[in-house]
Amino acid sequence: MADLINPQVLFKLIEIAVILALLIPIAAMLVWVERRMIGIWQDRHGPNRVGPGGVLQSLADLLKILGKDEFIPQFADKFIFIAAPIIAAVTVLMSFVVIPFSDTIGVSNLNIGLLFFLAMTSLAVYGVVLAGWASKNKYALLGSMRAAAQTISYEVFMGLSLMGVVLLTGSFNLRDIVLAQQEHWFITSQILGFVVFLIAGIAESHRLPFDLPEAETELTAGFHTEYSGLKFALFFLGEYLGVTLISAMAVTLFFGGYLAPSFLPEAVGAMIPGLVWFTGKVLLLILFFILLRTSLPRARFDQLLAFGWKVMLPLALFNLLLTAILRLTGVISGAGDISYG
Repeated sequence: MADLINPQVLFKLIEIAVILALLIPIAAMLVWVERRMIGIWQDRHGPNRVGPGGVLQSLADLLKILGKDEFIPQFADKFIFIAAPIIAAVTVLMSFVVIPFSDTIGVSNLNIGLLFFLAMTSLAVYGVVLAGWASKNKYALLGSMRAAAQTISYEVFMGLSLMGVVLLTGSFNLRDIVLAQQEHWFITSQILGFVVFLIAGIAESHRLPFDLPEAETELTAGFHTEYSGLKFALFFLGEYLGVTLISAMAVTLFFGGYLAPSFLPEAVGAMIPGLVWFTGKVLLLILFFILLRTSLPRARFDQLLAFGWKVMLPLALFNLLLTAILRLTGVISGAGDISYG
C-alpha cells in the first residue's frame, strides 16, 4: 500500500489513465474521419446527421452497440468467448506503454521497448484465434486460422524490417531511437525498411487490402461473426487502435518521433511542442492508411501469403544486409552499442 502512495507510482498511474482516456476517444474519432473521407473520395456525404458534420456519429453507434443483446452461442466455450475480445484490445493498449509521445510524456522508458512492441503485437493474434475457436462456428474458425497464418507470416517481416534501425542506433530503446534522429530521420536511409514495416503493419491490423480474416463476401464477418454488444465493440476498438499503433511506431522509428524536422531552424521547431509534432505525423500516416483502404481491392489469401514470403521476406533481408554492409564500411554511422536492459 505504501508503494501505491509513492508520488512516482501515483504519477505513472495517472499518466496511464490519461493516455487510456485519450486513446479510446481517438479510436472513435478515427471511425468518423475514415467514413467522412471515404464518403468524400466516393463523391457522397458520409455521416453528417449526428452532431456538427456528423462528428458524434461514432458515439451514437457506440450507444447502439452497447444496447445490443450480449449473445453467446449455445455450444461456445463461454469463458474463452468472453476473454478473447479483452485479449485483443488489451494487447494493443499495452503496446502504447513504450511509445515516447514527447520528451517528457511516455509511460515507460524500457530498454527493450522495441522487443516489447513486437511481443504485444504477436500476442494480439491469440485473441482472434481464441475467438474463432470458442465460437464453434465454421466461418469464425476459418477467419481465425487466416488471422493466425497472416500474423505469423508478416510478424517475421516486421521484425526484420526494424533490425536496420537497431543497427543504426545500437538500441532497442524507443526514446534512444528518436534521439538518434536529431540530424536526419531514418526514413532517408531506411526507406525500404519503412515500406516493409508499413505493409506488414497493414496485414497485422487486418485492414484492406489485407482484411482476409473478416472478409464479408467469403466468411460473413470472420472471427467475430458470433459477437455482439460490448464484446464486438472491443474487437472494433482493437482494430482502430492497431492502426494508430502502427502509425505511431512508424513515426517513432522512421520520422523522428516527437522531434521537429531538422531542416527547420531550431527556434522555429522549439516553438511547437513535441507532442504536437508527434500527433501531426501520426495523423498524416493514419490518413494514408485510410487512402489505401479506399483505393485498393482485397487480395486473395494465397496471394497474400505468397507476396509475403516471396517478396517481403527477400526485401526485408536485403535491407538488413545492405544496412549492415554500409554500417561496417562506415558509409553510415551508428549511435552506440545495443542496449538490452
